[in-house]
Amino acid sequence: MEAILITSPGGAEQLHIGIWETPVPQPHEILVKVAATAVNRADILQREGKYPPPQGASPILGLEMSGEVVATGSAVRKWKQGDLVFGLLPGGGYAEFAVIHEDMALPVPEHFSLTEAAAIPEVFLTAYQALQWLAHLQSGEQVLIHAGASGVGTAAIQLARQLEASQIIVTASASKHQICLDLGADQAIDYKSVDFQEAVLQHTDGQGVDVILDFIAAPYFVKNIQSLRRDGRLVLLASLGGGKIKDFDLRLLLQKRLQVIGSTLRARALDYQIQLTRDFSQFAMPLFSNGRLKPVIDRIFAWHEVREAHRYMESNQNAGKIVLAL
Repeated sequence: MEAILITSPGGAEQLHIGIWETPVPQPHEILVKVAATAVNRADILQREGKYPPPQGASPILGLEMSGEVVATGSAVRKWKQGDLVFGLLPGGGYAEFAVIHEDMALPVPEHFSLTEAAAIPEVFLTAYQALQWLAHLQSGEQVLIHAGASGVGTAAIQLARQLEASQIIVTASASKHQICLDLGADQAIDYKSVDFQEAVLQHTDGQGVDVILDFIAAPYFVKNIQSLRRDGRLVLLASLGGGKIKDFDLRLLLQKRLQVIGSTLRARALDYQIQLTRDFSQFAMPLFSNGRLKPVIDRIFAWHEVREAHRYMESNQNAGKIVLAL
């Protein structure tokens, strides 16, 4: 099969289409002819040699895909040839064919294109895990979502609204505020010109929010802690700004009874990911069908334009997902 390969760790110019062995489905796996995949920050880090795939995962980039089932493992009963599915992968999405465990695959929602379905798995499962499984966001609580116009951010805004958060505050560059507000955010803060801690405290009458989702880490950490109210929860999903903090007083965590939760999804055990997918499916699939949840796609590239797609993400121009169509 054809697949997007990495010549050697480095920039987007290292990506090329080459030949790779077509995967063979194990007893509980299905083989999918990939119609679309999507670009994620993890792909860029892996391309640079900074984020190796989990043990046993495909070395090919791509954490999600959509497509048509073309073969099934000997023990598969849920799917048959011709079914249209999408799902989260530990790797292997940037290829003509990919294998996925039968319990990780989800049916493409009615009236959704395969391109739209490919924009769902990574960001919505990540956001659902963060808000529901880790932060336990409750109805009536207030949430701050950093990088609100990112793929995970746009998913988290919608999920927080469906989980009945009383106020959703996001940080984003000013040009991306409207898309966040249209998705359900109540307040948008321009992190480039405004101190988000001051703005959050202003919007919450000095109390702070209950939950924060953050991808920046070190540069935001102290301000995040100051932006949380008592019993608040900070969920760290990445460390794009660095991972080391100087001169932080841990007594702040004790005084406010705060929880700091770090998580990645890709390296989680298969059983964990299957249960998360089941819970997410029960909660979200009806909401996709009735239009209350939707993937946000910024731009679609043909897969031979993968270098341009990576550079586009690296330039931080996108609001929502960047999709690769095969």
